[in-house]
Order: sequence, then structure tokens, then C-alpha cells
Amino acid sequence: MKLFPRSVFLLLPLSLVACGLLGSKSEPEPVKPQPVVIVQPLPVLKPRPKIALALGGGAARGFAHIGVIKALETNGIVPDIIVGTSAGSVVGALYAAGGDAFALQKLAFALDESALTDWAVFDRGFLKGEALEKFINQQVGGKPIEGLKRKFAVVATDLADGQQAVFVSGNVGMAVRASSAIPAVFSPVTIRGREYVDGGLVSPIPVRAARQLGADIVIAVDISSRPSGKRNQGSIDLMLDTMTIMGTTIGAYELRDADIVIHPETNGLPAANFQQRHEAILRGEQAGFAAIPRIREKIAARQ
Repeated sequence: MKLFPRSVFLLLPLSLVACGLLGSKSEPEPVKPQPVVIVQPLPVLKPRPKIALALGGGAARGFAHIGVIKALETNGIVPDIIVGTSAGSVVGALYAAGGDAFALQKLAFALDESALTDWAVFDRGFLKGEALEKFINQQVGGKPIEGLKRKFAVVATDLADGQQAVFVSGNVGMAVRASSAIPAVFSPVTIRGREYVDGGLVSPIPVRAARQLGADIVIAVDISSRPSGKRNQGSIDLMLDTMTIMGTTIGAYELRDADIVIHPETNGLPAANFQQRHEAILRGEQAGFAAIPRIREKIAARQ
């Protein structure tokens, strides 16, 4: 009788154990499906649109700009860019320097008209404009245009070729003086070898310049008024009325490119009278508050 090798008997228990283990293996539990989590993408918000405030000319009616700025600030609307022509450049420079609307109003009420007038003798204008230049530079702390807290530009007219000049750097007071140099009233201003006069001759409300500086939304403030229609006017009043007639036509074309036009009711406010500054500020404020819903709609549409 043939005997099995001893090793076979040793492996036999192991194989039996293995068979027992295999036979007793339980059925695997079914895998429960995991809930599907749908991740909604976050809405993509565009950067806040750049807002520009384009302040037009209008001599003493320029106090209305302060009222408009008050209304905007009260509603949390602060422009990134400020561009000014003539009277708008005066208010714009003071605002760009960092003061808020209430500081501007305080300054306006304390302003002595004599601080801005320096009569010229045997020159090309009644006023030299040096007093205005000095006043502005004092108020902005002697800083240049590019050193102001808010981006600022001043529009003037190149007397040699009649083209628009936009100052974005240099002496603030001198640029404002050039922008405000109404022909025959103020003497022309020489800057870098060229003569400049009132920016209202080519750009009464500087909307185009605001666009060129990168504005997404342009809020234009038009403080122009109908001519007074008075007979036997003095030379200054006659010149201002002439500028008003000319500026109304030119300004109408430029205002087409503005997103919002705020037009304070300035009729009845003399361009050469500083005594009604309080009324001008009030009218600007009323017009500014009335425009807030439209401005909010424009901002929301951009975002």
C-alpha cells in the first residue's frame, strides 16, 4: 500500500480551515449611493464702474456744483474722476484736493469776492487772474494736479489753434486760471509757451474729456442759463450773455455722450453776482437729489 508523503497530511488541516473560511464568508453589503451635491457657481461681479463728474462753466452759478456734490455724497456716490471747465474747474479743484461737500459749502460762504479779483491796467482783460490762481493754490496746499487726492483734469482752450486742451498735470491754480479766462474779461494765461483762455469756448461741459480719462459713467452738471435779455448791459454782462448763447449750442452736442445730465434751475441767477451763492447751492442740491434714482440705475446696469 502506497503511503502519502507526510507533508500532505500537514497541509490537509490548513486546506480544511481555508475551505471553512471561504464557505462562511458573508455576502457584501450593498453600497449606498452618495447624495449628489450640485455646486452653484458664484455670480461674477464686474468691478465697480468708474464714475466721472463733469462740471460745466457758468461763472457765479458755479456754486450750484457744490449743491450737486452734497446730494451725491449724501447718497454714497463719490466720483473717481473730476473734470472741470471754467467755474467747474474752480469747484472741481477744491473737491479733488480732498474736501467734502460740506467743507466746500463752508468755504463758499466765507469767500470774499475781492480775493478773486485783481484789476488789470492796459492788458487784454479787465482782470489778470493771478488772484484766482493764488487762491486755488493756497486751498490745495500747493500740490500739482497729479498730486491731488482724486483724479482731476482741467479743460481750457488753446488760443493759437482753438483746440481743446486738457491739463492732467502741473500747477493747479494756473490751469484753473486758464480755464476761467473769459476773453476780454480775464487776460489770457501763458503755460509752457502757449496762451490759453476759457475752456467753455470749446467744451462748456467737459464730457468728452471725462470719457478720455477712462470714465464708465459720466455725470454731467450743466449750470448754463438762458441769456438775461437785458438791454443796455455793461461790458461784462454782455460778454457773459454772449458766452451763454455760444455755450448752449456747443454744450448740447457734448451732453449727448453723458450718462446722466443734472441741470440745476439757474435761470434768474446772475452769472456775475456772488451774493446769491446760497440760492445756487440749494438749487444744485435739489437737482442732485432728483437725479439719484437714475444714477443708481446706471451703476446697477454696469455691475
